[in-house]
Amino acid sequence: MNIDAILKKYPRKKEYLIEILHDIQNQHPQQYVSEDAVIAVTQYLKIKRAQVYGVLGYYSILSSQSRGKYLIRICGSPVCNMMGSDNLIDFISGRLGIELGQTTPDGLFTLETTECLGNCGAAPAMMVNQDMYGSLTPEKVESILKKLK
Repeated sequence: MNIDAILKKYPRKKEYLIEILHDIQNQHPQQYVSEDAVIAVTQYLKIKRAQVYGVLGYYSILSSQSRGKYLIRICGSPVCNMMGSDNLIDFISGRLGIELGQTTPDGLFTLETTECLGNCGAAPAMMVNQDMYGSLTPEKVESILKKLK
């Protein structure tokens, strides 16, 4: 991943901070914004590290911690909860042998929740990296996990 190449795509304005962080995170194999990337962003935008870490800490979709190759985000909205997202979390947790916020020992999967994926019509929903899945059952989730492995 070439951080400089990513930064050069954006104007040197702090209004682009969130877009830059998303781009950096999406390009990183472990789905996070590293300390080196934070330093590069602060120098490029001429802002303080605290500002970057403030954004990283505020938006749950961003992370300053290394994660798995496949980032599984289960929707925690009320609609998805009513349709069984908690059961999916339990199923995936048991299947992968990890709890929420953890990464499998092989570095393949990280399991997280998110507030809303905007896919209420197909609840319960989850997102794996940038791919959305809906109307999930344990069987569908099992099939998705097998394809990813």
